[in-house]
Amino acid sequence: MKDILSELEDRRNTARQGGGQKRIDAQHGRGKLTARERIDLLLDDGSFEEFDMFVAHRCVDFGMEKQRPAGDGVVTGWGTVNGRMVYVFSQDFTVFGGSLSETHAQKICKIMDMAMQNGAPVIGINDSGGARIQEGVASLAGYAEVFQRNIMASGVVPQISVVMGPCAGGAVYSPAMTDFIFMVKDSSYMFVTGPDVVKTVTNEVVTAEELGGALTHTKKSSVADGAFENDVVALNEVRRLVDFLPQSNREKPPVRPFFDDADRAEQSLDTLVPENANTPYDMKELIHKIADEGDFFEIQEEYAKNIVTGYIRLEGQTVGVVANQPMVLAGCLDIDSSRKAARFVRFCDAFEIPILTLVDVPGFLPGTSQEFGGVIKHGAKLLFAYGEATVPKVTVITRKAYGGAYDVMASKHLRGDFNYAWPTAEIAVMGAKGAVEIIHRADLGDTDKIAAHTAEYEERFANPFVAAEKGFIDEVIFPHNTRKRVCRAFASLRNKKLTNPWKKHDNIPL
Repeated sequence: MKDILSELEDRRNTARQGGGQKRIDAQHGRGKLTARERIDLLLDDGSFEEFDMFVAHRCVDFGMEKQRPAGDGVVTGWGTVNGRMVYVFSQDFTVFGGSLSETHAQKICKIMDMAMQNGAPVIGINDSGGARIQEGVASLAGYAEVFQRNIMASGVVPQISVVMGPCAGGAVYSPAMTDFIFMVKDSSYMFVTGPDVVKTVTNEVVTAEELGGALTHTKKSSVADGAFENDVVALNEVRRLVDFLPQSNREKPPVRPFFDDADRAEQSLDTLVPENANTPYDMKELIHKIADEGDFFEIQEEYAKNIVTGYIRLEGQTVGVVANQPMVLAGCLDIDSSRKAARFVRFCDAFEIPILTLVDVPGFLPGTSQEFGGVIKHGAKLLFAYGEATVPKVTVITRKAYGGAYDVMASKHLRGDFNYAWPTAEIAVMGAKGAVEIIHRADLGDTDKIAAHTAEYEERFANPFVAAEKGFIDEVIFPHNTRKRVCRAFASLRNKKLTNPWKKHDNIPL
């Protein structure tokens, strides 16, 4: 018996070594942690339960039968993050460069199936050279099996991808179908075709970092939701995100203890909006001052900065925030911001996360590049996302809400539950100058008359009371009471029940 136990311990130790100490040292030399070190950082101490430690590949071509390391390049299992169960897989770059084989894929599929069955998030740590060429189509089939599970799990359990090394070719499509993608600066990259292929086909000379690095995907392409300095920071931030999310679509997000007064008044908010309607201010200041303990987890911070998305807690409960940012493009909606916000709203709705919308929007960004790029369809995505959402929706208009953008930003007409406005709100078809130039076109040559018409228009429409008279605004509130009013609104909506008409699925304008 002692010999058998000793053999088990030896086999386990060998499996834990992955590709061996030399390759582990090389991984560390690149500033990267190993697959198991990453899991240890991500999960609560001692909580990891591993599956399939001894699985080995079945390939016999190209001399592969002589190299059959236990685990086959991926560590899989489950554990807890702050006491809540998650499933995890972590690709091991020290074993065949983390390349995906048939059995490697089967290990990933097994834990994804279990996550769906048991209702828990899946966190995938990607560090892989792609498909294992020696296995040919079997490795491609493995990718497709993983893709199918990503699709089936979408909207059922949260899926988080952490790209911590190369992720190229077919490998990128699994993270692309997950809910969140995080990258590590200078050590991770994602692209469908690498720099060498790009040079051969298009004669463009580009580095891997420029083509698919963390900054490219967080600032330009919007593929990734965040980029962090190193593996340790990235995994800590993933733990923080998991705390905001429910286990599955069958559960509500967790309620955390909070040490902040729900009735807290913030007198500084009374002067947040400048007297000059064209002067910008930072909408993030309002978000931080509303949130429990000022805690805000931002999503896609570096992309489409004219809209802000992320999570806060109100009375310990998770709330998704969508907010126009007057500091960038005056808070206009455009193609990029509409796509960013629409995806965020749809995730929140899929997982029963209430949505708070903070509005200061002068309209959609004009211009040929926007129209040629399809701003009509992209803007419709955000409109569609808000309109189909059945979760509690609370909207606060701080300043401008003009034209179609007023409708799009969670207006009462899109089934907003509570629609508040500050006294500084201006709710109209357009700004006074543009409106007067259309209504009083005959007086355009007379400066005094135009000035009088403009003042009259501002007096009549540059306020929230016309909309309040019609019931489109439920209440005009004092800015300093915003946290109290929003907290009470969401508290009253905790048992909200709203269902959409039966359909196989909708046809959102993609």
